[in-house]
Amino acid sequence: MSVPILLVTGFLGSGKTTFINDLLIGEHGKRIAAIVNDFGAINIDEALLQSATDKVIGLKNGCICCSLQGDLLRTLKQVLAGAAPDLIVIEASGVADPQGIIDGLMDPILWPAVLLASVVCVVDAPDITLNAKRVADPLWLAQVKAADIVQLSKVDGMVAEDLSNVTMQLHAMGKNAIFGLDADKEPLNALLEFSRDAPRAAGREAVQTAERFATLEWRCEGAIPMQAFQGAIASISPKVLRAKGFVSLVEKPEGQLVFQLAGQRATLAPRKEVGAGCALVFIGEKDQFDPEAARAVLDAALQ
Repeated sequence: MSVPILLVTGFLGSGKTTFINDLLIGEHGKRIAAIVNDFGAINIDEALLQSATDKVIGLKNGCICCSLQGDLLRTLKQVLAGAAPDLIVIEASGVADPQGIIDGLMDPILWPAVLLASVVCVVDAPDITLNAKRVADPLWLAQVKAADIVQLSKVDGMVAEDLSNVTMQLHAMGKNAIFGLDADKEPLNALLEFSRDAPRAAGREAVQTAERFATLEWRCEGAIPMQAFQGAIASISPKVLRAKGFVSLVEKPEGQLVFQLAGQRATLAPRKEVGAGCALVFIGEKDQFDPEAARAVLDAALQ
């Protein structure tokens, strides 16, 4: 019997990793393997999910919709070696059109072993309320259109009228399976209601994004002063779509913090695992974000 695959897509900062983490730690009794893919060599999502399951594999240096498709197929064979899991969750990069992954999973060689059960798109509800350009973004549209299910995120505190408008926009796109309207997490079985017993038909042409985004990977071995770090992020963030990683602060020598930035929302939270130094990834539009200028700002914060 084929192992079902749950493909999770969504724009940068939509909340995919949080959503997957909730699935991994849920009380469903299933053995789940996760394949995660970050845009860049520092795979933050892989590290964040390691504590939730013993079988997390990261794909690095690109997006599995394109250059790493061969690596994805090899990784699936690795996951299936030995005792196969009950479910495989694949997290697509926020810069990826999932159509390329869907096409890759249609390889006839894979059909006896795995079957794409559902595609879930995590949608940041406040983002599409506050950012009118988002719903016209070709990449965002491709991610939503590919989905069987839309999972809304960050709905806590939203005005009912705004949430209703978000729902109407998604309905207008033909999306009727919308979860998370009341901020509740749907049971895993509900996400697999759309499970298919046969491979999907050939899909559309994937949206190409390789030339659209620029990325910066920044590391340092020591700690950074909090005020200097906050100043650096304040300088960089207006031109960044997404940033995440691990930070050691001089004022908090007890361990690393997890740094998350989506749009203009930034958070720092304690990291459960032991670590030292800083490892950060920043992603922005190429016509707005200058990685080397941002690197200079961060380097200066260490001095």
